Amino acid sequence: MQDEYIVELSHIMKSFPGVKALDDVSFHLKSGEVMALLGENGAGKSTLMKILSGVYTRDEGTIRIFGEEIHEMNPQKAQELGVAIIHQELNMCQHLTVAENMFLGREKVKGMVLSQREMNEEARAMLGRLNINMDPTTIVGDMSVSKQQMVEIAKALSTNARVLIMDEPTSALTSKEIDDLFVIIRKLKSEGCGIVYISHRLEELKHIVDRVTIMRDGHYITEMEFDENRMDTIIAHMVGREIKEKFPRISCPKGKKIFEVRNLNAGRMVRDVSLELYEGEIVGIAGLMGAGRTETTRAIFGVDPKESGQILLDGQEVTIRCAADAIKAGIVLAPEDRKKDGLCTKLSIRDNIALPNLDILCNALGVVNRKKEAIMTNQAVESLKIKLPNAEVDAGSLSGGNQQKVVVGKWLARNSRVVIFDEPTRGIDVAAKVEIYNLMNQLKKEGIGVLFVSSEMPEVMGISDRIIVMCDGRVTGEIMAEDATQDQILKFATQFESKIGAAD
Repeated sequence: MQDEYIVELSHIMKSFPGVKALDDVSFHLKSGEVMALLGENGAGKSTLMKILSGVYTRDEGTIRIFGEEIHEMNPQKAQELGVAIIHQELNMCQHLTVAENMFLGREKVKGMVLSQREMNEEARAMLGRLNINMDPTTIVGDMSVSKQQMVEIAKALSTNARVLIMDEPTSALTSKEIDDLFVIIRKLKSEGCGIVYISHRLEELKHIVDRVTIMRDGHYITEMEFDENRMDTIIAHMVGREIKEKFPRISCPKGKKIFEVRNLNAGRMVRDVSLELYEGEIVGIAGLMGAGRTETTRAIFGVDPKESGQILLDGQEVTIRCAADAIKAGIVLAPEDRKKDGLCTKLSIRDNIALPNLDILCNALGVVNRKKEAIMTNQAVESLKIKLPNAEVDAGSLSGGNQQKVVVGKWLARNSRVVIFDEPTRGIDVAAKVEIYNLMNQLKKEGIGVLFVSSEMPEVMGISDRIIVMCDGRVTGEIMAEDATQDQILKFATQFESKIGAAD
């Protein structure tokens, strides 16, 4: 059996200051298979794969690749062995072309001169092999995140990778792009490439996965053949308990109207948008990528300037010129890109939670009340079950899901009237998702207006009381959740030709 393995990690140990990330973890991968590496945020999945790809050095344990024991692993050695990793957070040089990014660090040269032509030709051939329609001379910074993701895949494969690690590869992709990615994965699998697939979107596994390895809290839990009918067992192994309800919903009496947007216009992607929020309800915004959902939340919150329209809170118009005006009024936003817009990754958890709440924490002289600050931080950490060694660690050192919890946690202390979530569960594991849903339900129970954007159709249908559908910058439909079907939502989400009539 062992002869079949192209990767064998045995008894791997890894510690960081204040935390043991991996404790006696083992992992095995065969040629021509897709192995799903599953676990909650903070389980140690990314750390284990960074050890396999040479980014981190193990403290203890054995690494065997293609039967050879590797004593000193580093990124160069990993590349020589045919191991490539596509990180969850893309690492692209935005000012360089597709081809230049693909050959970064191993550029083609003739004498002392860079051979752009040779790199472009090889990049074009690799993109063609993967059926990716892309010009290798395009500047990466001018491309969408989903296209950059495809470049990362092509870059990894251009090194002749025989072991490919994909860390949350679909988090920024549309349904069509995910289908295209799965075609690429099946092709690589047929060519004998071993693929490690890390994802919190468990519904994807049935399309491509052969086996699963499950981790929890830095420990190896089990390894098994994938079977869609055993999904409840897989989830129970991941979280250490049974998740009885993936989309917990509570019923609340519908109260008064607390928030209204009238005929909002902001750039090309927000055209004449109107919506309402009532006490005791959660409203979801659905639509395809590019529908204008995120742009609408940014315009409401004052990040992007609005051209016209009104925003009313408890029946009174509020003037929002910037985010500070929105926060003061009681309208807050947990943004889509948590690292770029939601966190100061070099600051501590305590500082991140305190930063937007200094008006609450400071006295008349502007001095921070440290006791209040500690109470606020502890309440946020405990209520959201944020996994961290202590509140003084940098926010950037946390796993993706725990970073998202910090973004949400900083608004918990405020007496907010409206909370807007933009893709609140992106990159978050199944148990943490339930915690976010429970938080949204708690806000709903307290009479706070909850508006959330999600690209995951089951999530929108499972948590919302009412669903607003957008297409090409306009509202094209509104459905009560109990009456909604995926086909109906998709019909509204693709009504390009009738959007003006729908808005009128």
